Amino acid sequence: MQSSTVSTPEPTLAQPAPVRRLLSLDALRGFDMFWIIGGEEIFHVLAKTTGWAWAIFMADQFTHVDWNGFRPYDCIFPLFLFLAGVSTPYSLGSRLDRGDDRGAMVRKIITRGLVLVLLGILYNNGLFTKPLAEMRFPSVLARIGLGGMFAQLIYVYVRNERARYGIFAGILLVYWALLMLVPVPGFGAGNLTMEGSLVGYVDRLVMPGRLYKVVHDPEGLLSTLPAIATGLLGVFAGTVLRHKNVSDSQKLQRLALAGVVCVVVGWIWNIVLPVNKNLWTSSFVLVAGGWSLLALSLFYWIIDIMNWRRWTFFFVVIGMNSILIYLAGEVIDFEHTAHFLFGGMLSFFSDPIRSVGAVVAFLAVKWAFLYFLYKKNVFLRV
Repeated sequence: MQSSTVSTPEPTLAQPAPVRRLLSLDALRGFDMFWIIGGEEIFHVLAKTTGWAWAIFMADQFTHVDWNGFRPYDCIFPLFLFLAGVSTPYSLGSRLDRGDDRGAMVRKIITRGLVLVLLGILYNNGLFTKPLAEMRFPSVLARIGLGGMFAQLIYVYVRNERARYGIFAGILLVYWALLMLVPVPGFGAGNLTMEGSLVGYVDRLVMPGRLYKVVHDPEGLLSTLPAIATGLLGVFAGTVLRHKNVSDSQKLQRLALAGVVCVVVGWIWNIVLPVNKNLWTSSFVLVAGGWSLLALSLFYWIIDIMNWRRWTFFFVVIGMNSILIYLAGEVIDFEHTAHFLFGGMLSFFSDPIRSVGAVVAFLAVKWAFLYFLYKKNVFLRV
């Protein structure tokens, strides 16, 4: 990991900066990151302070399903990983086409993945602040690092596109078979509860430290396998977008059609294998991946085809330092800064306005911090 100063900013998110960027990709990454850094709190505060039906509905959509099922907020994390996959054909494809040293690329890919695992451990536990038994080793960053790393390695070593699709399907089918056929002591095979699933059993058996939900970790070891498929789905989308002999309208049609097909097949699969983010089930990969494809299609159409770009700057600034702002919340008290700058002014307003204003001020301080770095051309590179 290093902090770099360059003449031309290059957005990064758990992968090397590509040679040619799509503004739609950068904007969608920033849009996704906006909700991760606290944007959803606007709806939660509105629901709590006003009781408005639409605010309550939106706040509910920005919560995770307890176990089986799917809400829009369940797509935020897989979209993050999906977009890392979309960048891969841009960042690695041209180098492979030029015949660059594959070994050097692989070393960088593996190093990047392992650094994200270490950053995830630091994010969860701080530096030497907890005994080993109380540390949580799985993390969001580790899921992105490992899922993206293996997806990129498949892209580098498997040059035949049909073979990549076969690996994608194989991962989903093998994971389904593992969940349904491998017995768990005391629960048998095919048990998809938190306590009885093979995912939780493997976590309890091999993971050191503590698990996020005591008997299960949503970013645990075994469920990293289908996360690779999420990254690969992004690789497939990036391959379509990078294709030079296909028109923009054809690219849009292919992405949108693939998104619809994934969502439909995922919900059909849900009949026998529930859509479940905690287990990252194969059906969840398709549903979340399908919506990710549709989101990318929408942004690609608006930004890169229709050329409506002015509104994207707000989100691009966020996306260009996505890893940094994710980590910064653990070491910088943005809430205190927002209260110091805006708390006095907000005290003159009613409770709903004051509460929503506090969230907006919090987000504004974060964005101003990122904008300062953007203007200075300073970006955290992983």
